[in-house]
Amino acid sequence: MYFIFAAIALLCWSGSDLFSKMGTAQKDKNSHWKVIFAVGVIMGLHAVLCLIVSAFLPEMPQIWSEEEGAMVDNPEWWRTLIYTDFKFTDFIKYLPVAAIYLAAMVIGYAGLRYIELSVSSPICNSSGSLALLICVILGWAKLDVWTGVGVILITFGIIALGVVEYREDDNAKLLRQDRSNFKYTKSLIAILIPVIYLVMDALGTVGDQMISELELFDMSEFASNTAFEFTSVLFAVIAIAWVKLVKKEKFFTFGDGYNTKAIRKSLLFGGICETVGQMFYMAVMFSDFSAGMPMISAYCVVSVLWSRIFLKEKLSWKHYIAIFATFAGIILLGIFSDI
Repeated sequence: MYFIFAAIALLCWSGSDLFSKMGTAQKDKNSHWKVIFAVGVIMGLHAVLCLIVSAFLPEMPQIWSEEEGAMVDNPEWWRTLIYTDFKFTDFIKYLPVAAIYLAAMVIGYAGLRYIELSVSSPICNSSGSLALLICVILGWAKLDVWTGVGVILITFGIIALGVVEYREDDNAKLLRQDRSNFKYTKSLIAILIPVIYLVMDALGTVGDQMISELELFDMSEFASNTAFEFTSVLFAVIAIAWVKLVKKEKFFTFGDGYNTKAIRKSLLFGGICETVGQMFYMAVMFSDFSAGMPMISAYCVVSVLWSRIFLKEKLSWKHYIAIFATFAGIILLGIFSDI
């Protein structure tokens, strides 16, 4: 089943990239808060559904684990989509890690106003390389030849993307963007924002690894996922409070020149895709993580494809060489890394 789960996660997360971009009004300085609001609402609904359904589910089946030397949970595939053993204390325990992940998402959504999705997505999805290096330094992971090659390729790809993006002639950039609804000017912040996302998401991954390595909490993956979803609800509350109470703006109004109805639909579909992708990622974790993760890690490849088809983004051959190097590194990490 892992192949089906991984394929659904891949399509949903790449779809989340696409719809988040389509739900971003470039002139709206608060668009990123509106994207995270949509994600938080949908994730919150899934968390509540899991709590309700899990209260009536039969006891989790178990099997003997030679590695653990004890009986461990062996959830059926359908249970991985709707089950949780979440307690409120789990929310408190996981809040710092979840907040780092979600703050990174907010920053990433803000970056969609400044740069093409086909450039930002590969950079954002490279956070695993930095997380791996940090965990190697802390002694929680090993860096073999192939993961080392993956890290080198990702590093080269990100630096190359930054150089190509910043050095590109303004007229050439505008000519490439002629068919797109988004126009970008040369800006250092355009590359810095996805890089900041990369760093913060990597820190979130390191936080997850720290919880596992140091056995800080007795908390299952189901509980941590539900805690993450409830933290996203907290971010949704912050988002609407910031826009409505601090900025005193209408939340789902985007100004002249924008199709408000289309943007609202994109935000809804983006939230659904992000949540469903997370659900099936969890299912892969309990089916065949080592086989499914390389496939999921390549979702930004599909994001680039969607951006080319639906957003009419067109990059130079130099961009595509850098992106290909980044893709190759991400897939190598997905295959060989234990982070």
